[in-house]
Amino acid sequence: MKEVEDGKTVPELVLEKPLDREKKAVHQLLLTALDGGNPVMSGISQITVSVLDVNDNFPAFDKNIYKIMLRENSAKDTFVTQIAATDADEGSNAEVEFSFSSRTPDSVLSVFEINSLTGEIYLKGNLDYEKSTFYKIEITATDKGVPRMESHCRLQIDVVDVNDNNPEIVLTSEPQPVREDSPSGTVVALINARDADSGNNSKVTLRLHRGSPFILKPSFSNNYALVTSGVLDREKFSGYNIEIIATDSGSPPLSSKKIISVSITDVNDNPPIFTQPSYNVYLKENGVPGSILYSVSASDVDFGENAKISYSILDSKVQDVSVSSYVYINSDNGSIYSMHSFDYEKLKVLQIQVQAKDQGSPSLSSNATVHVFILDQNDNAPAVIYPSSAAPGSLSHQRMPRSAKAGHLVTKVTAVDADSGHNAWISYKLAEATDASLFAVNMYTGEVRTKRAVSEQDDSSQRLLIEIKDDGEPVQSATATVSILLEDGLHEPILDLRHKLHEPSKKTGRITLYLILSLASVSVLSLLTFLILAVKCVRNSRSSGSCCMGRTDCDDYKNPNRNLQIQLNTDGPIKYVEVLGGDMLSQSQSFRSCMSPMSPMSEYSDFTMIKPSSTTDFNEVISVLDASLPDSTWTFESQQVSTKR
Repeated sequence: MKEVEDGKTVPELVLEKPLDREKKAVHQLLLTALDGGNPVMSGISQITVSVLDVNDNFPAFDKNIYKIMLRENSAKDTFVTQIAATDADEGSNAEVEFSFSSRTPDSVLSVFEINSLTGEIYLKGNLDYEKSTFYKIEITATDKGVPRMESHCRLQIDVVDVNDNNPEIVLTSEPQPVREDSPSGTVVALINARDADSGNNSKVTLRLHRGSPFILKPSFSNNYALVTSGVLDREKFSGYNIEIIATDSGSPPLSSKKIISVSITDVNDNPPIFTQPSYNVYLKENGVPGSILYSVSASDVDFGENAKISYSILDSKVQDVSVSSYVYINSDNGSIYSMHSFDYEKLKVLQIQVQAKDQGSPSLSSNATVHVFILDQNDNAPAVIYPSSAAPGSLSHQRMPRSAKAGHLVTKVTAVDADSGHNAWISYKLAEATDASLFAVNMYTGEVRTKRAVSEQDDSSQRLLIEIKDDGEPVQSATATVSILLEDGLHEPILDLRHKLHEPSKKTGRITLYLILSLASVSVLSLLTFLILAVKCVRNSRSSGSCCMGRTDCDDYKNPNRNLQIQLNTDGPIKYVEVLGGDMLSQSQSFRSCMSPMSPMSEYSDFTMIKPSSTTDFNEVISVLDASLPDSTWTFESQQVSTKR
């Protein structure tokens, strides 16, 4: 009790021993006051004493050492464990924070993380048993009191190995090429197998797919030898991609594959083979010499020099001539070329024996036959057999009575074509006639018949120009001229004509001179041209008794820049000189003048002029010539040189 100044006594509550809040945080006291009266009176007071906390306790872990086993294939953010620690204090003094020790290496910090408030540890990286089999981590728990109090514990994480590494196949010697005739048991390569895992996970076995002519022969410590086990044939398999499979003993087992390429070297055991035993080649006639006919091809399933092929033509006879004179072959690529142009009318089929030989040792060869069929082209114009095939546009003299009725057979023009097929189909057409209403030509037989009865008004001399065409492409044609003398008035002109024919050749030269003088009136150029022709005509008349002259269209003489060509033909019974003319912009045209040679076999002569494309100008020239000729029995005929489609 404590006495104060006014004589009163004040009670004091005194702490007799230290308080421990962690043991008892609140004390309940009952204070009783008694007076000195009689009876004694008392009073009671309740005293509550709350003990305030001070940071006098360390955080306490529930374990000093935490041991955890964690599989190495655990995923990121996997929960590892939770560290628990408590502090007997209260308030901030009891708030605990968790962390890794400051001495924790980076290799741990990169794999694990801890929640500072809850003490939960998570996996933030990848575990790899092959790199680290365990982790020892020091954990710190710190309160927030003043001063801060901390405690430590140890976390040991053992990594459990899982079969997460595939076996590895290592070539200890590279495979070498193997001859296809190598015996069984030939070593191809040496192989080693390994696995980075441990225990059963590291035990590896090797195997091959069935069907290949190779096996694996174990030797020691996961070492194997790859050897041949059967017959090799490079022509069937020029190389092998051998797939080796390695499997470990883990659960589940893991495997890996490796492909080893083994090449098979060749032995020359196969001859060249043509793509087909015989070839049929269809070749148009009149081809360009040196052009390619066909390319044969042969292959050899061997390799290298054994597969290199050279081509040659075996010697044989074609129409008693060596086939090498017709064709030759490129020895490298098998291309066959023509030595000259082929003519269907002379040779229709050419048989060639081609040999292909390899360059192996010993060399092997094979043969193939090439049949070259020559295809016909329309390269032959119809040849007039009757009235005459000696020269194009030949003249035939026929007699016909004036009493002939419609359908009277006057003559028959006959022609043949050396081509074949459609190219040899011949048709006849009346191209020009003195009187087209009097005569008709059968298209297929060439028969010339009257279309109507002959009248007194018809001319005694009728000229027909018959055109003979084939059915080829392009069309080839020929012409035949038929001179028909009507019988009633024909004998006198014939006698007169024969009388004229027996005149000396000087008159022929005089007629030629008149012709030259007439043509000289067209232009100065024509005069110079026909002077040259006159000289040649005189020479020709002395030697053969006939003269032929030609000239171009009249317009040619108006243009001195025309190209003129003079051709002298002395072949056959008809001799003639042909003058061809034309410029670069116009089609070449020609006139041809002919006279039959004087002989006992010739009963009469004629003068023929070939008509150019422009008939108007030529008719004008004919009228001039007719006026200048001294004898009216001389007649002129015009005919087209060629027909072009």
